[in-house]
Amino acid sequence: MANTFGKTLRELRMEFGVGQEELAKKIHVSKGIISLWENGLREPVMSNLIALADFFDVSIDYLTGREGAIT
Repeated sequence: MANTFGKTLRELRMEFGVGQEELAKKIHVSKGIISLWENGLREPVMSNLIALADFFDVSIDYLTGREGAIT
C-alpha cells in the first residue's frame, strides 16, 4: 500500500495545487507525516485515510490503489 498510496497522494496534491504544509493543516496532521506517507515510510491510520478521501473527494480504495480490485 505505501508505495502506491504515496505516489497517489503526491499526484493528488499536485493536481489540486496543495502543498504538504497546507494539506497537513487541512487534515490536522504535521507536514512531516505527509512527507513520510509520500515517501512510503509510514502508513496512515483509518481516520487519516478518511480525511484524505474527503479532502480530495476520492474513495479510500482509490487512495490505496485498490480501486477495481476483485476481492
